[in-house]
Amino acid sequence: MYFVLVSVLACLASCHCFIERDEKNENHCGLLQHWIESSLVSMEIIKRGFHREVETTVELSPDVHSGVRVLLLHRWPRGVYVDPYQLASLSDLSDWKIILDSTIDLEGPAHKTTGFVTFVYPTPDGPTPTLLKVTIPIHGRYHEPSFVAETFTSVEIEPPELLLWTEKCMPLNNVEPHDVMEAPCTHHNSSSCQWVKQQHQQKERGPVNVQFPVGDGSLCGPVCGGTLLVTMLCCVALSKHMWEHRII
Repeated sequence: MYFVLVSVLACLASCHCFIERDEKNENHCGLLQHWIESSLVSMEIIKRGFHREVETTVELSPDVHSGVRVLLLHRWPRGVYVDPYQLASLSDLSDWKIILDSTIDLEGPAHKTTGFVTFVYPTPDGPTPTLLKVTIPIHGRYHEPSFVAETFTSVEIEPPELLLWTEKCMPLNNVEPHDVMEAPCTHHNSSSCQWVKQQHQQKERGPVNVQFPVGDGSLCGPVCGGTLLVTMLCCVALSKHMWEHRII
């Protein structure tokens, strides 16, 4: 009888612990949903020419906890690229860290490359401030020449996606209208976590168009012909000079 009573009390205590844990988890998940809904993300592209900078500003909720991690997910089009070596130097001097989802071809033209994704961790270590700024240098790729008298081509740069994560909200349930996605937990890329992705701002913010110059395809014939003519004239002049001065 005593054994049965002890077993019943142990089961009741376990159930109470599980219920309390679930309530705490729901509370933290609700806070996480509130934080991501009240956070703002803005993007600005500065500088001109083929070498630009994408400046992203994140304004988190003032009551966000220090244990919350922030991730900015950039989906870049094939018309631009980032230099991994340049990013490595910048991240060593900055607070943010970045990882790439694929190898970047630094020399390939736009029509022979594909888009890629970067994961930016604005605060990899330490507490999370409410205002974050990250500046990423990007470079325009060479595009195919235009045969319709267009001197510029447009490349759409999508704003980054904001993702939040906290170990106190696991697993992630009932975070609608936001989505849950898998992404590396840290910039070390040793494991993946479930992050909450902001939705409402992603739909409201549109892409930013960046203009890059392109060549005039109608001039390919004259340019090639002129180059060949100049090359032949130079060869003739050089041959004549060598013949006159008996240079072998």
